[in-house]
Amino acid sequence: MYSINEVEKMYGLPASTLRFYERKGILPKINRDGGGRRKYTEQELQWLQLVMALRNTGMSIDEIKDYVALIHEGEDTLEQRRSVLLKHKEGVEKDMAQTFSYLEKINRKVAIYDAMIHKKNGGDILI
Repeated sequence: MYSINEVEKMYGLPASTLRFYERKGILPKINRDGGGRRKYTEQELQWLQLVMALRNTGMSIDEIKDYVALIHEGEDTLEQRRSVLLKHKEGVEKDMAQTFSYLEKINRKVAIYDAMIHKKNGGDILI
């Protein structure tokens, strides 16, 4: 079991975000110890990791809430859940391809500067 402070340090998420996710129903209701402090289980941490993956790849809070609602509806929504994740995956892949394309442009420009600096410093251009 992990305290909210431990989870905050493990994942770099502010405690306010963890409480927000719980309030919005994105995370399950977290059990509390005798002093009223939240105690996260391994299963809840795995759930949090999925939420972070979805958020960090551009899924909105509302979309995550809708996805979580489908999970709570049970096995009848398996195909819908799969469809939601596939659609999101396609968007992530498109974004990654665009980012990689930008990275290639940046790398080419850096290589040009490297060659120009090398030549300026009296070196021969190496190909």
